[in-house]
Amino acid sequence: MSQQAPPPGWGQPPGQGGPPPPRKRSTGKVIGFSCLGLIALVVVLVIALAVAGGGDDEPDRAPTGPATRATERERAEDESGARGDVRITTCAVDPTTKWPSAELLITNRSSKASNYIVEVEFVDASNKRLGEALATSSGVAPDQRSEVTAQGLTQVSTKIACRITDVTRTAS
Repeated sequence: MSQQAPPPGWGQPPGQGGPPPPRKRSTGKVIGFSCLGLIALVVVLVIALAVAGGGDDEPDRAPTGPATRATERERAEDESGARGDVRITTCAVDPTTKWPSAELLITNRSSKASNYIVEVEFVDASNKRLGEALATSSGVAPDQRSEVTAQGLTQVSTKIACRITDVTRTAS
């Protein structure tokens, strides 16, 4: 019988010669680090928006109508930023539906086309909150005016006053 050499890797201790062992996959690590990175990005964006002031203005605490009148200092503060871009032109309750509404005039005083979200609340003579509504206007050019309605959906059976509680202006 002739002696033939054993095939390569035959009879050798493990780890010496032969094919390398399969590599461990790191899919779990990739997914985990991706999620961690995404969460970190969201946290950084939230902090940046908070520092930048998300909205441009403080809420108006002085209702229109019979409830109260704003002081001179409050009016001066209201005139600055996005809050100064919005004015209530009409505050009424629809006689048929009994829903309150506020007609708003938005004048973009910024240098860029802007989108607006305006929050309005409806109060009675004792300043009790009766409801709220939102109005939006998109792509308002600089110095352009936009008329919008903030329509409440809660029935009201008394005289109301309307007040703007928040205005958010973002560049469009």
